[in-house]
Amino acid sequence: MTPEITDSHCHLDFPDFDEDRDGIIARAHEAGVTRMVTICTKLRLEPQVRAIAESYDSVFYAAGTHPMSAADEPLASVDELVKLAAHPKFVGIGETGLDYHYTADSKDIQQQSLRVHIEAARQTGLPLIIHARAADDDMARILSEEHAKGAYSCVMHCFSSSAELGRAALDLGFYLSMSGISAFPKSQDLRDIFAAAPVDRILVETDAPYLAPPPFRGKRNEPAYTAHTAKVGAEVFNMDYADFAAQTQANFNRLFSKAA
Repeated sequence: MTPEITDSHCHLDFPDFDEDRDGIIARAHEAGVTRMVTICTKLRLEPQVRAIAESYDSVFYAAGTHPMSAADEPLASVDELVKLAAHPKFVGIGETGLDYHYTADSKDIQQQSLRVHIEAARQTGLPLIIHARAADDDMARILSEEHAKGAYSCVMHCFSSSAELGRAALDLGFYLSMSGISAFPKSQDLRDIFAAAPVDRILVETDAPYLAPPPFRGKRNEPAYTAHTAKVGAEVFNMDYADFAAQTQANFNRLFSKAA
């Protein structure tokens, strides 16, 4: 039997999938991907993302304001996010976070938005889904400051930041998620960061349609390809693929308990 895994982060509402969404879901199931969390990055698009989750038994969803959109979208409110979280297939808050690579000029509103999402995660008990790029110091500081105010759970999605930010997140009890970047030949430093982490704090994802792992690099990513990243993860942790897959399933169920 094909080991079961979960794509903990994808974007099934993106137009890249409009022509063959049924096929995408079917191929995921064939590859052993039993669940997918599709992520809404702009709250005004939440109805479309929710509709996809409602259309497929194996698809769950989360919603938030992506940091790169924080300056262009209305600031989310805690009440708004808490209300959305009442839906039975709504399983996480975000993605939110900080991105100073292209959008450093909006860092103040990004930080404000991030703190709103953290409070919503705290109130709902749902995991926070963090996007972090070129903002390691501020990210570690804000996550720590907010955790001191009251505990919340969190995954560092598509983790590809520094070892220092990884350790700061792990020290707060958070999770790191492996994407296709982890499988790129030049990502040995990133694989070393993962190898030093507790295996019971690891998730796998695609971030589809982006960041397809080898042998599909440069092509449209899709949830079925989670298996290729997970096989690299098994090598990183020196585990049989079936054992690593089972571990990531247990990790996902612990963090995203509403989807379990």
